[in-house]
Amino acid sequence: MTREEIAEINPDALMCDGFDEAIIGMAERINLGPVVAYDVDKIIEILMRDMEVDEVDLDDTSLPDLKYEMAIEHFEYNIKGAWMGEFTPVFIQKNL
Repeated sequence: MTREEIAEINPDALMCDGFDEAIIGMAERINLGPVVAYDVDKIIEILMRDMEVDEVDLDDTSLPDLKYEMAIEHFEYNIKGAWMGEFTPVFIQKNL
């Protein structure tokens, strides 16, 4: 689903910059308009891919493990934890 398609459905829907690859569709909540739905695993993958890590921070942790931990922390606090009003996106964990 593209930004243009989303705008046709709900021009007020908010989107996360840099995570268009993680859009899986639209979701609706009771008494609220349609909002963008993101795949959490894909967001984590994008964060890890784009993340730069200082090798000093590695200690006994592997680079992929450190990137994963940092991506999860960033997602939980800065993305999932950001309430921006009724058109805030939803985040779907497909594989538990």
